[in-house]
Amino acid sequence: MQNTEITFNLRLWTVEDYHRMSETGILDDSERVELLEGKIIRMSAKGTGHRSAVGRTYKLLEKRLGNQAWISIQDPIQLNERSEPEPDVAIVQIDPLDYADHHPTPSEVYLIIEVADSSLKFDCETKGKAYAQAKIADYWVLDLVKRQLYVFREPNEEGYQSKVILAENGIISPLQFPDLQIGVLEILPPLIAS
Repeated sequence: MQNTEITFNLRLWTVEDYHRMSETGILDDSERVELLEGKIIRMSAKGTGHRSAVGRTYKLLEKRLGNQAWISIQDPIQLNERSEPEPDVAIVQIDPLDYADHHPTPSEVYLIIEVADSSLKFDCETKGKAYAQAKIADYWVLDLVKRQLYVFREPNEEGYQSKVILAENGIISPLQFPDLQIGVLEILPPLIAS
C-alpha cells in the first residue's frame, strides 16, 4: 500500500523577516496582519462592537492606572523571534523611551486583552498558547457574543493551566494590580435597545 500523505515544509518567518517585508512594501501598510509562531496571520475586520470594547477598555485602564503603566492599543508585542502579535489591549511597564527602540517583550507585559466578536476560538486557543509559551502571566479574552470574559493564568509550554469564565456581572483584578477592580460590564459595549 502506497502512502498518499504529502508533507510540506513550511518556511516560518522571523520578526526580522516580517519587518523587512513591511519596510520593502511586500506587506502593505493597509494590510491588517500580525506574525504568530512564524506565520503571517490576516486579522479580522473590526466591527463597531469590537471598536467600542477596545475604546472603553483603554479609557477605563488609562483613567484608573494613570502613571502606573503604559496602555498599548493594537500595537506589537514581541513574544519571541517568531511571534509579534498586536493584541487589542496590553498593559505594559512604563518605558523611559516610550518603546521608541523596541516593542514590549514578555518581561515588560502585565496583561494582554483580546476582544473577540468572531475570533473567540483563535484567541483562546492559538493566541492563548503563544502567550502562555511566552510566559504572559495574565491573559483575558472578552467575548462580545456571549458577553463574558475568559481569564487565563498560570502559563506553561502546553498553554494556560487556569481558565475562569466570568459573566457580564463579574468583577476581576489584574494580577499586577490587585487593587484595581474591573467590572466586565464596564469594558463590554453597551447593549443597544432595538
